[in-house]
Amino acid sequence: MRHAICLLSCLVAATAARAVHAATRVTFAHPQTYTDASLYGGDGDKARAFALQGIASYLRRLGDRYLAPNQTLTVTVLDVDLAGEFEPWRVKALNTRFMREGTWPRIRVRYRLDAAGRTLRQGEETIAGLDYLNSAVGRVSSDPLRFEKAMLDDWFRAHFGARSR
Repeated sequence: MRHAICLLSCLVAATAARAVHAATRVTFAHPQTYTDASLYGGDGDKARAFALQGIASYLRRLGDRYLAPNQTLTVTVLDVDLAGEFEPWRVKALNTRFMREGTWPRIRVRYRLDAAGRTLRQGEETIAGLDYLNSAVGRVSSDPLRFEKAMLDDWFRAHFGARSR
């Protein structure tokens, strides 16, 4: 009987904790006009979709990790310029991004952090990873968005605190 009561208590607590959680909403404004949002050498919607879904998913994960319960972060992505560039004249490497010092990742966002019906913080800025080639993440990860994710992680921590749940 004690085990059943303990199990029921844990279930109720988990359900209540779930009802009060942070939310991160991510939208993309006019993605067809983005500077360079394709992970693969193409210019259509399908070529952009994989990168944009990865960015949105990662921002939501950061929100789950760093935002306090009852906070809502709304992020509108205004432009994306992924790390590196395609070099179409390299016939044998059409879908390869070449990373150089001047081709750092940039994502321009408009954001608003709300809690209890009031705005805590808002702004519009360009997040840039100027030193992306010196990051250890490039040497240990094969994720095609590794530089963008590291840059977003730094930005998120700086703006919304290092409080990890």
